Amino acid sequence: MLLNVIEAGQGPPLVLLHGLFGSARNWGAVQKALASDYRVVALDMRNHGASPHAPGMDYAAQAADVAETLVALGIERAVVLGHSMGGKAAMMLALTRPELIERLIIADIAPRPYAPALRAVVAAMQALPLHAGLTRQEADQALRTAVPEAPIRSFLLQNLRFEAAPPSWRIGLAEIAAAMPEIEDFTPPAGARFEGPALAMSGALSPYIRTEDHATFRALFPRIGFASIPRAAHWLHAENPEGFLAELRGFLRGPVEIHFECMTAATR
Repeated sequence: MLLNVIEAGQGPPLVLLHGLFGSARNWGAVQKALASDYRVVALDMRNHGASPHAPGMDYAAQAADVAETLVALGIERAVVLGHSMGGKAAMMLALTRPELIERLIIADIAPRPYAPALRAVVAAMQALPLHAGLTRQEADQALRTAVPEAPIRSFLLQNLRFEAAPPSWRIGLAEIAAAMPEIEDFTPPAGARFEGPALAMSGALSPYIRTEDHATFRALFPRIGFASIPRAAHWLHAENPEGFLAELRGFLRGPVEIHFECMTAATR
């Protein structure tokens, strides 16, 4: 599947993969900050943004979508950064098509299955009555029980076309709902490893990457370093963009092995 692309800047390619219910536009501030040094390519993952809708969202399929899109863009090798669901897709791409990846950055997700914590959110989105004249305030109220956090409700409602008659979801919500077990899962190919430089960034306030996950990371990505972004939870690139960008730039520009040694010592 060819994915929708938003590009900015010139230079070595840097590919950005968003998380569940997100889109390429979520990377706007990061893309703008890095466009002076990189060709920053943000992708809408399948069933998200302006990309096609299709059943099946296992990470082999998502990685294949990214690989096909990069080839179509003439990108032979790139730095790939993925957040949450996009981080799992980036890891699968590194394990199945390592020749495409110069460096790998994983933002606040580990290479393991997660509990089905978001299924109630998906059910609430599916139950939202999409009647003519639906207002954003009404939709926000309808999601309040399942999603008590106002910023997350606002994030989810970015996917709703209020201008349509009646309003409709921009995302492939039915396909996402059916694929939640695949999205929650992560099963690496047997024996696969990515030998290139990698960085796992976590939000200091986020529970998504645990200390015990480090061994799992190292088994798949032996040259990985770890960094914790202060004052940030799961949406670390939005909650502390300065800290996120500082760590990212250090990894992209600095001597890789020295950077790894510093980070590993700091996180032991």
